[in-house]
Amino acid sequence: MKTTSILLQTLCVPCACHCRYCLLSWDGVTPGADWERSRRCAAALAAWIREHRPDLRFHFAFGYSMEHPALPEALDFLRGIASVGAEYLQCDGLRIREPDETLDFVQMLKTHGVRHLNFTFYGTETYHDRFAGRRGDFRWLLALRDAAREAGLRTSVGVPLNRENAGQIDELLEILGPEDIRLFIPHAEGRGAQLEPIRLRAEDVSQLSETAKALLNRRIFRTEAEWIADPSPAPTERNLLLSLTPENIADFEQSDFAEMIARAEALDEAYYAPIPPMAELMRLYGDPGGDAFFGARDLAARYQKCWLRDHGLHPYDVTDERQTGSRRF
Repeated sequence: MKTTSILLQTLCVPCACHCRYCLLSWDGVTPGADWERSRRCAAALAAWIREHRPDLRFHFAFGYSMEHPALPEALDFLRGIASVGAEYLQCDGLRIREPDETLDFVQMLKTHGVRHLNFTFYGTETYHDRFAGRRGDFRWLLALRDAAREAGLRTSVGVPLNRENAGQIDELLEILGPEDIRLFIPHAEGRGAQLEPIRLRAEDVSQLSETAKALLNRRIFRTEAEWIADPSPAPTERNLLLSLTPENIADFEQSDFAEMIARAEALDEAYYAPIPPMAELMRLYGDPGGDAFFGARDLAARYQKCWLRDHGLHPYDVTDERQTGSRRF
């Protein structure tokens, strides 16, 4: 298993939403390490990677949202270490701003090098606001999107499809207008597990318009039956996630980076070592007639967790993106 990239994060910035499928299970508490100490760690690790592991991609992130109290300075720092967040801003969970303030905010982003803003819409206005856990979120995102486009910034939209919102998609597309839009199947990580009862099924997709169907990448998102009939290749590479907290940042500051990377890789190996290959998991847990839609990694995680549960194993969970772990692909 080859490590190809490292993401260093500190979950030190709150989110203004409370979305039903939050990857990080936002609960109002920011467990990340102090920003300034984390920033210094990121600068040191970025410099070490440039010198000793130029084969690795490196990014630094803060969350749960991009509403950093010193966002201009944070963006400048991200650009200085060539982190993707310097140009690509995920806009969910930002503070709602008045119209004039929104224009100023967009100009600030542009001035500090942001080129692309991404938005998530969960459906039409009432459904979206309820899903995001914030009244007015839908109209705020539209206002911010429109201001960004007028300023010449690229914008894109993701829409997580489920059984509840599938019938709203054409109306939503009409509201959004010409846009870089993708429909996707939400993951079952974090609070996404709560969406299992409304996971999209083949019947729902059959009722989508041709316009909507064209926005769902059927190579990436397929029914369980389709994955079983034509499995994806086994992962050969991984991304490591190093999550800074008040409890571990002192160790991080004093650690040898090569050793720290090796420890994270060992956590990954320990988690996956006892789990059988996907073909065996499919035989044990797969439904050859399953009509629910999954991404390949999401379906694999479903089977893997079933196997761990059935064998009474409770390893450190490297798939929990609130803590140090990994993603295989």
